[in-house]
Amino acid sequence: MSEYRALRERYSLLDLCRTPDLATEVTLQPVRRIDVDAAILFSDLLLPLEPMGIGFDFVHGEGPAIDRPLRSEADLAGVRRFEPRESLGYVLEAIGQIKRALGGRVPLIGFAGAPFTLASYAIEGGHSASFAHTKSLMYGYPAAWHRFAGLLSEIVGDYLVAQIEAGVDAVQIFDSWVGALNARDYREFILPHTRRIFERLDPYDVPTIHFGVGTAAILPELRDAGGDVIGADWRTPLDEAWERIGPDRAIQGNLDPTLLLGPLERIMAGADDVLARAGGRPGHIFNLGHGILPMTPVEHVQALARYVHQKTLR
Repeated sequence: MSEYRALRERYSLLDLCRTPDLATEVTLQPVRRIDVDAAILFSDLLLPLEPMGIGFDFVHGEGPAIDRPLRSEADLAGVRRFEPRESLGYVLEAIGQIKRALGGRVPLIGFAGAPFTLASYAIEGGHSASFAHTKSLMYGYPAAWHRFAGLLSEIVGDYLVAQIEAGVDAVQIFDSWVGALNARDYREFILPHTRRIFERLDPYDVPTIHFGVGTAAILPELRDAGGDVIGADWRTPLDEAWERIGPDRAIQGNLDPTLLLGPLERIMAGADDVLARAGGRPGHIFNLGHGILPMTPVEHVQALARYVHQKTLR
């Protein structure tokens, strides 16, 4: 969006995340321009790493880069726990400002990264194709891995509770890179820690969303880990994904975000396919199958949101 790009010319991504007034403005930008049904907190899932002693920054054109990746058992043991209400208080302040600005127009979704995704960034030093360093530590030092993942789950759980107390109406846990694991490894190394986060949220009356990318082979495992809503990416047809997840859970998804780069008739045909596979069943949140691409025309997103409402709001 042009208004977001104008801000990015003046401020870094971390500046936007750490300044409540700016985070509020960026959160509200799509709500003003697009007929969405919820606002999503503008933040970044890596923010908890820095108070743990894992410094990072964003490299233009490359994404996040960790200052000193964790590559040994001693590195994993050297991270520290922190209180999110203190170290990430600027996020909570932004939530309060956003809620006041929204004035009940739409609900606000908060979020945090899941243990595997946070761990993989910290260990790999950034994005990875193979996650070799992460898996090497996971397989070679399982006790150290579980201590580290357990610490991450405690921090993420506390952070999401703080977001709920600050006013968000729902929370989403992003496990963006967990599709790198097979079902057996997910159950052994990840599921107990992600489940612990959802159990931490149980006493709070807010919907929870659990999303990963490339998760076709582990959708039943994601469901078992927790979440009222399970996200499905675009690689698996929505009806097939829902069958694997189970009818007692809601589903979010799952239009291929690259379709929004194409002509409108193809975008709407893709939306029709997703809606047809949902079959009008309650519990479907129409969404993209992953994040929106930077070069996406805003008018295509606007047209898609209007089209889905026309097709579904009776």
